[in-house]
Amino acid sequence: MLYSINETAGALRLGRTSIYNFIKKGRLQTVKLGRRRLVTASSIKALIGESEVAQ
Repeated sequence: MLYSINETAGALRLGRTSIYNFIKKGRLQTVKLGRRRLVTASSIKALIGESEVAQ
């Protein structure tokens, strides 16, 4: 499953800039389809898992 930047930001309750920073740092994996950059569901789940372990 793939999610847009806006959908990812909404799901994680973060801003788009934060999502792009996570992508740049390699913490969120993306797929490019045409001009769109979509975030993989598995990388969103992994990021949530990281934050749960840190708490």
